[in-house]
This record gives sequence, C-alpha cells and structure tokens, in this order.
Amino acid sequence: MNTAILIMAHGSRIVEANDAARDVAAMVQEMTGFGIVEVSFRELHEPDIQKGIDACVAKGAKRILLMPYFLFMGAHVQHDLPEEIAEAQKRYPGLIMEMGGHLGVHRKLAEIEAERIGEALERLGWH
Repeated sequence: MNTAILIMAHGSRIVEANDAARDVAAMVQEMTGFGIVEVSFRELHEPDIQKGIDACVAKGAKRILLMPYFLFMGAHVQHDLPEEIAEAQKRYPGLIMEMGGHLGVHRKLAEIEAERIGEALERLGWH
C-alpha cells in the first residue's frame, strides 16, 4: 500500500522559514526512503494542509501519516490539525489518514540547542 508522509508546519510570512520546512521534508525523505513526502502549512503559506493531502493522493497515496512539525502541544496540534484531517476525510472517504506526534521534548532537540549555544558562544567570543 502506498504510504505518504505529510509534514504539517505552521507557516510563516518569512520565505526562508517555509523553505526550512521543505528542507527538513527532503531530509526526512532521504532518511526514511518513503517515496512520497510532502510539506504543508497550517497558515500564512501555501500549500495549505488540504492541498498537501491532495498532492499525496495525486502521487498515489492510499494512506497518509500526517506529522505535526510543531514543537509544543498547542491549539493547532490538539484541535486544528485533527479538524483538517476530518475535513479531508469527507473528500477522501477511502483514504487512511492518521496523525503522528509533534516534536515535543526529546533529547535530540536538547542536543541541537546545546550545539547552537556553543556556536553562539564561539561567535561572541564568550569562552
């Protein structure tokens, strides 16, 4: 069965922020080997989540794992994203869609933050 991954980011008026989400999606595709990995945005940028789902279906997806690219559990993760999935389910009643977990608290995120702290200290000469 063709499985797609749809990464759902917040979206920004800043183009580079949206490009970063696309870069992450490309890395995820490389790391996981999934043939269909798309990115979509909750607001402020295209494609929106409905169009992201449409893109997955157009590429042959029979099921979609929708992954929130959100750091914390907030209103978008708790309410808005599930509502988006329910809306799409009306348009694609035979499509299997499930939502994975948001980024949350993870040691790897702390490692990245520690790395960024080191970079900042180096740049500032605060060693």
